[in-house]
Amino acid sequence: MEVLQRSPESGRQEQSVLPCDGHTPATPLSCPNHQGKTMEYYCGPCETAMCVECTEGEHREHCTVPLKDVLEQHKASLRSQLDSIRSRIPQLTSAIDLVGDISRQLSERKNAAVNEICSTFEELERALQQRKNSLLQDLESISVSKQKVLQAQLSSLRQGLDNMESSVRFTEQALGHGSETEVLLVRKQMSERLNELASRDFPLHPQQNPQLEFRVETDGLRRSLQNLGALLTTSAVAYASVATGEGLRQALVGHQTSVTVTTKDKDGELVRTGNAILQAQLTGPDGGAHDGEVTDNKNGTYEVLYTPRHEGEHQLSLRLYGQPLRGSPYRVRAIKPGDVPASPEDVKRRVKSPSGGHIRQKAVRRPSSMYSTNKKKENPIEDEMILRVGSRGRDKGEFSNLQGISTTSNNRIVVADSNNQCIQVFSNEGQFKLRFGVRGRSPGQLQRPTGVAVDMNGDIIVADYDNRWVSIFSPEGKFKNKVGVGRLMGPKGVAVDRNGHLIVVDNKSCCIFIFQSNGKLVGRFGGRNPGDKQQTGTLDGPHFLAVNNKNEIIVTDFHNHSVKVRVHCSSHCGCHCLHDFIASFLSLQVYSAEGEFLFKFGSHGEGNGQFNAPTGVAVDSNGNIIVADWGNSRIQVFDSSGSFLSYINTMADPLYGPQGLALTSDGHVVVADSGNHCFKVYRLRDGSRCDECFWTVSGRAMDGLYPACSLLLASMDTGADCAGQFLNVTSWKGNRVSAGYRVSQHALLISSAHWLGPCSSVSRMGDHTLGDS
Repeated sequence: MEVLQRSPESGRQEQSVLPCDGHTPATPLSCPNHQGKTMEYYCGPCETAMCVECTEGEHREHCTVPLKDVLEQHKASLRSQLDSIRSRIPQLTSAIDLVGDISRQLSERKNAAVNEICSTFEELERALQQRKNSLLQDLESISVSKQKVLQAQLSSLRQGLDNMESSVRFTEQALGHGSETEVLLVRKQMSERLNELASRDFPLHPQQNPQLEFRVETDGLRRSLQNLGALLTTSAVAYASVATGEGLRQALVGHQTSVTVTTKDKDGELVRTGNAILQAQLTGPDGGAHDGEVTDNKNGTYEVLYTPRHEGEHQLSLRLYGQPLRGSPYRVRAIKPGDVPASPEDVKRRVKSPSGGHIRQKAVRRPSSMYSTNKKKENPIEDEMILRVGSRGRDKGEFSNLQGISTTSNNRIVVADSNNQCIQVFSNEGQFKLRFGVRGRSPGQLQRPTGVAVDMNGDIIVADYDNRWVSIFSPEGKFKNKVGVGRLMGPKGVAVDRNGHLIVVDNKSCCIFIFQSNGKLVGRFGGRNPGDKQQTGTLDGPHFLAVNNKNEIIVTDFHNHSVKVRVHCSSHCGCHCLHDFIASFLSLQVYSAEGEFLFKFGSHGEGNGQFNAPTGVAVDSNGNIIVADWGNSRIQVFDSSGSFLSYINTMADPLYGPQGLALTSDGHVVVADSGNHCFKVYRLRDGSRCDECFWTVSGRAMDGLYPACSLLLASMDTGADCAGQFLNVTSWKGNRVSAGYRVSQHALLISSAHWLGPCSSVSRMGDHTLGDS
């Protein structure tokens, strides 16, 4: 055994190693300050051993005790620390093995990629060489063939020329120098020869052409070569990535269930690219396991689909690059569809699609929770609605199928009242200000106004579905111009981009039109392909659109249950700067200004980030995308990359088929609640400190809990037992406020910028208690 000994030099912390057999050494340690004195005492404040003279000198006022009295105490303390360190050695050893294994795999895959790159390009080089040789052979063959024809023609012409020249010389010589007798003797022969040469048909025109050139289109090939091959990798790690969704705790037997996985890097930052290796496996109560289906959204998020086959407890294992995600495996309770408790308000009825098409879908009045009951809750949920304006009717401030909605910079809300054939204007506080519009099909009249927007001059832009044009009115409601006559078939939504262009959704032709303010068409994209929902560049029932601060066009595709994002060039150079619009079924897609694919998200359903016929859309100052989900009667909030953030809590006065959506000048969300014949204004949480939220955890107050901490706990209404789980909460300033508190049955779900209450119902809560420790 060895022990550490301090250096005798005063003030230095150097230590030396002395042998020790575990017993008191035969030779006592000498005091470095007093020769011949042994160290028999210990000074607690100075944490050092000393002799008796030291206790009477510089340590006279300190608390000293015999060295042997503290020896066992310090041994016990060291043993405790030693045990703590020893317990971590296997963890570090395992981590070293794991990281080393990952490093070796990375090296192996790098070498494999190097070999594949080299072999691929060597094969391409061989193919190029073969093509080169083939072209040279063909070139030689064609040249020889043409030359053969031309040389034969030249030989014939030269022979004819020689014959003519010799005949001419002979005849001239006979005529000039021959006697009369000689001329008479050769006349007949000469005449026949000359006649024969005169009548001979020579090939005077070239029997071949000289064209023989090499032509190759290298621009496309060079572009292809520049993009040939791709290195697929991400910085995603399993321990930082998260899974969300109702499918992490409950599913229906025989029904496909969805879970969303968001990948993050070691610093907790979102990974924006796809291609990560994610595996999902569901193990049933009988021990049988089957793999889940993983869909790569190409934006760093993945949709995992699985279908429980039996009732009971299951385990869902999610592994990223072979490592379990945080919280994996998850305990999932599969129940029969008939066992799902129904809410009295959970009634769906068929209504006509707001698109005016032949497809009928359902818009539902959403209850406060899928699993809510009538029992009283101790903590009432505060709704985020600020204002409700309107009722069914034809007077001022009344509506009949209001659809599009927009706002102005001078605190006005503009509403397209479709069935009343008019536009109504209100203040941000809901006070009626103006109504204009006369029913008809002449310029300046309205037949079926659907979309509305406000341009940079304050003019009101109105999309008229039945008149098939877009009308422009002054802020006072005076008609100024109409756009799109003869081009539009059924305009629905309209927006104004940062260049002042009018962007129109033509619902009937499934196209997006872009006009200058004077009506000149800049470009169009989209189109219908009902036979193939996955066909790129197509839409199916587009409704509304918005433009963000990057001039990206965001379109809601009603019958594809998707939102699509399209980039419009920021310059004024016209339609040549409109890159191919790419759309796909059940997804949101983003493209760069060069038309390159960036990401997509979304699917059909009722879960987080899913849609059932989206309609209105808006973008806030942070680039967050707010979407009105018509069929699910809710409003969802996504970040600029398409990751689901939250719902806007509308439970106190549920929506019914929301359509147009916009942001007011003071940052609130205003939505056209078509089924309830009114518009509503809601708070939009921006993810910053919320002074109205004051949470209490085990008696400790946390003022300003940071909304983005995303803590997933169990629900109190499903009967799930969450006792024994641990809660870690990050305060607004980023300090760890509480750690290791056990969660009682009164557990909550906190998600992103909005508070989600019991039963995963959507709300922002006030004063709440998470439970006792």
